[in-house]
Amino acid sequence: MDLINASSQPLITVDSNYLEQFINFIDASPNTIRTYKASLKQWFNYTSAQNITRPTPQNVKAYRDYLLASGRRPTTVQSYLMAVKQFFKWTEEMGYYRDIAKNVKGLKLGTGHKKDYLTSKQAAAILRNIERKTLKGKRDYAMLSLMLTMALRTIEVSRANIEDMRISGEVTVLYVQGKGHIEKDAPVRMPEHVEEALRDYLRLRRELKSSAPLFASTSNNNLGKRLSTRSIRGIVKQCFINAGYNSPRLTAHSTRHTSATLNLLNGATLEETQQLLRHTNIQTTEIYAHHLNSLNNKSSDRISNAIFK
Repeated sequence: MDLINASSQPLITVDSNYLEQFINFIDASPNTIRTYKASLKQWFNYTSAQNITRPTPQNVKAYRDYLLASGRRPTTVQSYLMAVKQFFKWTEEMGYYRDIAKNVKGLKLGTGHKKDYLTSKQAAAILRNIERKTLKGKRDYAMLSLMLTMALRTIEVSRANIEDMRISGEVTVLYVQGKGHIEKDAPVRMPEHVEEALRDYLRLRRELKSSAPLFASTSNNNLGKRLSTRSIRGIVKQCFINAGYNSPRLTAHSTRHTSATLNLLNGATLEETQQLLRHTNIQTTEIYAHHLNSLNNKSSDRISNAIFK
């Protein structure tokens, strides 16, 4: 490598001392650290295969182009590239190696959502289609009702315990462990209809432990065990399909988009929607408002009327 400190050794393999130092240096959640480590592994695999021991900015650009050509999604490429940029920013700060990635441009990602949302009529139709006589049916109805109205992520649904349902003032709330949080410190107001559905499900389930998962498996192999995020995604997707909504753009994450969009359409402010979604940055929430504003722009209709009148 093009070293700043002549005594430093080249970074060639993923198990280099420099990489381990960087990973230990990061002040982030375990998930973020794992992401950085996995992303940088791709970079070191690439440099090793290309016999690159003294990487340059041109090598980083070539790596970016290689990732795109390999068919990876732009968001994945951007994630890998950001890890490389952070790594070399650190090597320069430590005096090990100049920041060769500083001026390498990332990808320009679209600001729109990759998944669709449901209209209020579609959401109601999907819920009506769920049979509610069996334990599984009551669970699926309660879980989907919660996700559609309270904007929970699948990981938040999976983490929820029965004891996380609590009374606050005159309403019931669910305490959620949000993205990047280590505790369940975010209360989300629970609509009465959702609470009734949950109580109905829990009565039939007859779970006595308050520390038990809020949503549990009904399969013979995992009876009573916590639903994984994968299982939750599968259940939601099947509910969509059963109701006739089979689209690759409709997934469990669509329930969160639905919550945000219906909230805005029914008079909520951007700040209220930000609080519902628990977004740190309101600019993330503004994507929903921008999308709705685009739909309300009737310019194409006016032009069409001028042409075809």
